[in-house]
Amino acid sequence: MRRIRFDFGALTLDAELLDTPTARAVAAALPISSSALTWGEEVYFEIPVKATVEKDARAVVTPGEVAYWPSGHAIALGFGRTPISRGDETRLASPCNIFAKAIGNVKALAKVKAGAKVNVTLID
Repeated sequence: MRRIRFDFGALTLDAELLDTPTARAVAAALPISSSALTWGEEVYFEIPVKATVEKDARAVVTPGEVAYWPSGHAIALGFGRTPISRGDETRLASPCNIFAKAIGNVKALAKVKAGAKVNVTLID
């Protein structure tokens, strides 16, 4: 399976792409550079990909699942609670397409500050 790398400068996170239409669309658009935003324990950033909501899209994710947020044309990396979480769940703003699985400790994303530059590349 193909892998991608999120490079935030001070930290990198690799992920394995799943076999989904969104994963193929994101891979085709790489490399991508963007600016990170944060929302609770979530890092997200806009990308130049317009994908529709897939049938298995969901708002509650497991930390380590890499999501595409169709409403914001963004990649969302949830690693803990967000302002709308219930209990200890990781709840994104609205249903997202899960297109990759992170390899490594996603809790390290807590170090990423809003405005940080992020580069996303294929590493396979």
